[in-house]
Amino acid sequence: MNILSFDTCFDACSVAAGRGLRSLTPSISFAYEPMQKGHAERLMPMIEAVMAEVGLEFTALDRIAVTFGPGTFTGTRISVSAARAFALATGAEFVALSSLRLMAMSARIPAAPTPLVAIATDARRDEVYLEVFDRHTLRTVVPPQCLPIADAARMLGSGPIVIAGSGGPALAAAAKMEGVDAEAILPDLLPDALNVLFPACEMAVTDTLRPLYLRAPDAKPPPPSPFIGAGA
Repeated sequence: MNILSFDTCFDACSVAAGRGLRSLTPSISFAYEPMQKGHAERLMPMIEAVMAEVGLEFTALDRIAVTFGPGTFTGTRISVSAARAFALATGAEFVALSSLRLMAMSARIPAAPTPLVAIATDARRDEVYLEVFDRHTLRTVVPPQCLPIADAARMLGSGPIVIAGSGGPALAAAAKMEGVDAEAILPDLLPDALNVLFPACEMAVTDTLRPLYLRAPDAKPPPPSPFIGAGA
C-alpha cells in the first residue's frame, strides 16, 4: 500500500510517504520542520521531496492520512484543503485523525502503568485543546474539545493520568488542585506524520473530510459598511 501523510495543525510541518507498506520491503521517507508560520509555503516542497525520495508517483497513492484539527485556524485549513486536493487529483482515499490522536501515537510517550493519557495543547485564553485516551488501545475516552483549564481538569477523572503537550503543565497543576493524580510530560510534543504512516494501512477510511476548529477564529471580518450600497 502506498500512503502519503502530513500535518500542519500546530507549530510544526511534518510529512511522510511510504511505498509498499504491506510488502516485505517497504520504503519510507519523512520530513519534520518546527515552524510557527509558513506551513502553506513549506508543505508542498516537503511533500514533493519525500515522494521523490521514496520513488512514489502521486497517481500511485492509495491513501492520504491527514489531521483535521484541532490546531491553529490556518494550519488546520491547510491540512484539510491539501488533502482534499490530492484526493481529487489522485483518487486516493482519506484516512483522517485528530491532531491530538496523532500526538498520542508518538513513540516518545513512555510506557507506564497509568491507564489513561491526556493530550493537552495550549489554546491560549487560559484554555486547552484536550483529548483523553486509553493508554493501551488509544480508544478515545474524552473526545477532542476546547475547554478552560479548570473545566478540563475535571474531565480527567481521579487518575493516575499523564498529560502530554504544551498545555500539560498548567492542566496538571489545575488537576492536582482538584485532587487528581496527574503528571505533565513532554511539553514540547507536537504531531508527527511519520507516526501514522504504517497505522494508516489498517485505519478506517472516511468519505468526507471536514476541519475540526473547536472554536471560532480569532480574526473576524469587519462588519459591512453602512455606506456600501447607499445612494448618492
